[in-house]
Amino acid sequence: MSMSVRAVEPQDLANVTRVLTESWGGTTVVALGRGELIDAAAQPGFIAEIDGEPAGVITYAQRGDSVEIITIDAVIPGRGVGAALLDAVRAAAAERGAARLWLVTTNDNTHALRFYQRYGFDLIALHRHGVDRARELKPGIPAESDGIPIRHELELELIL
Repeated sequence: MSMSVRAVEPQDLANVTRVLTESWGGTTVVALGRGELIDAAAQPGFIAEIDGEPAGVITYAQRGDSVEIITIDAVIPGRGVGAALLDAVRAAAAERGAARLWLVTTNDNTHALRFYQRYGFDLIALHRHGVDRARELKPGIPAESDGIPIRHELELELIL
């Protein structure tokens, strides 16, 4: 198994679009912490490949001295893809002089919460009923996952 991570290039658009569509139902996502629709495929990002095949994608946006992770998807779980993608964005954020890396996930996403906290992110805010507001922009957001109602946004940050 040989994994590589590199910046997304124009010729990666089909693979990025496929990964985002499979995970998010399309390339348009709600930037949860900001309550706006974003075309994640149009954002800068990194693609991880294992033996030449797409294994994951991460997209991000810089706002002032912060870099927000918009999406992260490990197509092949359990192989270190998520950590490798976070490492790439963390390095890019540091190169750009960002003071922090941050993201928002939902209350049902317990696997991701565990992963982010093990990576070093700190839970800094709970936005009650934030997902209810996000559904006004993207009504297709599911109401529950694994029997857990999806209602709230959890904001995490990593100081650089």
